[in-house]
Amino acid sequence: MITIFTTPSCSSCRKAKKWLDDHKVQYLEKNLFNQPITEADIDHMLENAENGFEDIISTRSKIFKEQSLDVEDMRISELKAFIIENPSVLKRPIMIEGDKLQVGYNDEEIRVFIPKRLRELIMCTDCQDGELCDYKSALKRYFEEIKSQQPQHTNTH
Repeated sequence: MITIFTTPSCSSCRKAKKWLDDHKVQYLEKNLFNQPITEADIDHMLENAENGFEDIISTRSKIFKEQSLDVEDMRISELKAFIIENPSVLKRPIMIEGDKLQVGYNDEEIRVFIPKRLRELIMCTDCQDGELCDYKSALKRYFEEIKSQQPQHTNTH
């Protein structure tokens, strides 16, 4: 399942959550101000970040400037402790699932989180000849499949 690290005032976070909701993708939201980030969370981010801390922290953030900090001069353990104490230095949103990491909201890149079945429909792996295979058609078919798999509720009196 996708974990998305957010803050309440982050418009990119709202866009990412809306995209996930619109595509019926389940996720676990961790509000950085209400749910403390852990060293394990940071390690998971770093495992998937191409450029290490540079990918996940904003050195332009107010606290970095106020304290005149230089990431290059800090030990990894110091940086992790600093992030845990000051989660607002993290870029947002940060979305992780397995080995997939996305920092910020990007309309194209977020598609890496599309569920496997929807990807199959988009790629027309099981389409009939002449069947319409555009993104909207695939999405509609995917939602119909999800709906048909949900248990039907009957009202008995």
